[in-house]
Amino acid sequence: MTTAVVTMDPLATDNAAEGALLRAAGPVVPVELMGGVRAWAVTRHEAARALLTDERLVKSAEHWGAYRRGEVPATWPLIGLAVPGPSMVTTDGAEHRRLRSIVAQAFTPRRVEAMRPGIERMTAELLDRVAESGPELDLKTAFAFPLPMTVIGTLLGVPVEDHGRIRDLYERFFSSVKDPAEVPAIIAGLNAFVNDLVAKRRAEPGEDLTTALLAADVEGGALTDQEAAATLRVIIAAGHETTVNLITNAVRALLTHPDQLELVRKGEVEWAAVVEESLRWTPPTSNFLFRFTAEEVVYEDVVVPAGEAVLISYNAIGRDPARHGLTAELFDVTREPSRILSFGHGPHVCPGASLARLEAGIALPALFARFPGLRLAVGDGELRPSPSMVVNSLRELPVRL
Repeated sequence: MTTAVVTMDPLATDNAAEGALLRAAGPVVPVELMGGVRAWAVTRHEAARALLTDERLVKSAEHWGAYRRGEVPATWPLIGLAVPGPSMVTTDGAEHRRLRSIVAQAFTPRRVEAMRPGIERMTAELLDRVAESGPELDLKTAFAFPLPMTVIGTLLGVPVEDHGRIRDLYERFFSSVKDPAEVPAIIAGLNAFVNDLVAKRRAEPGEDLTTALLAADVEGGALTDQEAAATLRVIIAAGHETTVNLITNAVRALLTHPDQLELVRKGEVEWAAVVEESLRWTPPTSNFLFRFTAEEVVYEDVVVPAGEAVLISYNAIGRDPARHGLTAELFDVTREPSRILSFGHGPHVCPGASLARLEAGIALPALFARFPGLRLAVGDGELRPSPSMVVNSLRELPVRL
């Protein structure tokens, strides 16, 4: 079957509309990304569930034909996401299990729950600072960013004075509109930061996850310095960016749906339901790059040849009416619980998902309890989306307390 190629806009201002367009085109759709790079987008819930566990879809870019042929340059704005280095997100099978098992030890249910008192304390301290900064401020910068960054920074032993540098590096890293000439420097900056952290903890072990990662020895061997650095890049990115976007998007959704917020305030709906509906309705990650077809893959009547790149469009999947019914486009915190895929599915599901849920589940009720009159400082239509086809968030979230 021949399917029309959908051009994805790196500056899309309406991710939901683009997701609907992709979903309408089919469950697996050929797309063109910036720079003329071709890929395939998985756009529906059941297709994602099937393909995220299909062993013919692998994570190593050595199977990406266009990359092997030199058609994707080192200056492509998304190269750092497509080919991020050796870690649990770029391997499969036994090697993936080795790398993931080391990371997963830090995110067991018991260890995540043990973080609750610390996260509650950090949240209260940040809200005190927010109160002192009012009455109008950018809530993303003042609250949604520093909370998860402080949590993951504390976990890894990253000094507070480095948090601003990390935010700047990752914002430029995830941007889809950066100057191609800047790409190598941005990647080099991130690599220098994590390489330095690895070197410091090799020389001076501490009571942090970075030290534990370097000391861990599982079947197949301990992490090399290169693997440790790549793993830290993944943990730092996923450990703060996802939660920043989750909190930002949830606050925006509640402030623009006061009827839904009122249900939660009255106790008729749990805050956990708000978190899940936000993850579905505005997933923190718009599109996840990449998996690669190690051999031809057929889904329904769509044939994806071997050597192709495949992205997962969480924008499209989250509002799939085949999964979430005719009201899939509506933000509804009373929706019946349904398994969502916003943190992935299968062997590569995000090991830090429970921590992100915990942080949002603490941050949101504390924020709205502290500032019951919280409202947007501008019209919803004036909010500016992040310039990224990967990150689903806002540049800033101006509010009045």
